[in-house]
Amino acid sequence: MRIAIPIFDQLTALDAIGPYEVLSRLPEATVHFIAVEPGPKRSENGMLAVTADLALAELTDPEVIVFPGGFGTRALMRDEAVLAWLRRAHETSTWTTSVCSGALVLAAAGILDGLRATTHWMVLEMLREYGATPTEERVVEHGKVITAAGVSAGIDMALLLAAKLADEDIARAIQLGIEYDPQPPFDSGSVAKAGPETVELVKSLRLG
Repeated sequence: MRIAIPIFDQLTALDAIGPYEVLSRLPEATVHFIAVEPGPKRSENGMLAVTADLALAELTDPEVIVFPGGFGTRALMRDEAVLAWLRRAHETSTWTTSVCSGALVLAAAGILDGLRATTHWMVLEMLREYGATPTEERVVEHGKVITAAGVSAGIDMALLLAAKLADEDIARAIQLGIEYDPQPPFDSGSVAKAGPETVELVKSLRLG
């Protein structure tokens, strides 16, 4: 099973690495980080590099696509090389998924047209411009398309995907293996829970 995670400069690292940590533990699965051109791609703050070993053209028919987000997705929404690869790969994929603003690239490729979908709360309404119906749910499944909300939601999505690709027992074992048992010190992980001051702070510091 070939799992493709496209990466790019100004990537949100956990969007890609969170699902990778889950899906790479699936029996007989191989995760490939791919890009328009192979090589290191820097995260949004430039502090971390993730290396793409393959070009998009070298893997055109993965069974699973996981498209992460980050500020770099804005340019990809107009990148015909990326959009054409995504449309072609989606035709034969078993699952096409996104994390955070990766959903905007799926939307720009026409994959979310007419579907309910989610993404990071700061760009949620942008989905509507591309024919999708935005929802604040953490993970949304529609046919073979799964979208996850911001950043950490990618781990939830990947565990759901692991259960579909293998079974629930394997997914539960992977969850235990990575000790994914969130107990955050603050209850501010969604707009509904955070106060308006926290929301404005996220916006002013570009933390989302």
